[in-house]
Amino acid sequence: MHAMTRPQFHRLAETARKPLRLTIDGRSAEALEGDTLLTAILVNARRLNINQFDRTPRAGFCLMGACQDCWVRLEGGERLRACGSFAADGMRVITHGG
Repeated sequence: MHAMTRPQFHRLAETARKPLRLTIDGRSAEALEGDTLLTAILVNARRLNINQFDRTPRAGFCLMGACQDCWVRLEGGERLRACGSFAADGMRVITHGG
């Protein structure tokens, strides 16, 4: 399960955008309109996922959709790249097993 305390990112700018509510791994989270899913995850959690080979935390790799590091799923099963997909109000994101 995600460590939802001590997020990886701390928002310093663009704080006036419309807030969005979503769920990340079953926990309530907040993002701002225009945030990518990766940003939304990392302002609410310490990591994106766990490396399948050595079990170390991962926060994304290339951050531009060229690698396979940031796949997540929506509750309905749809796979998305967190770095290239925008957060939406009411979204239910599952980071493990993406």
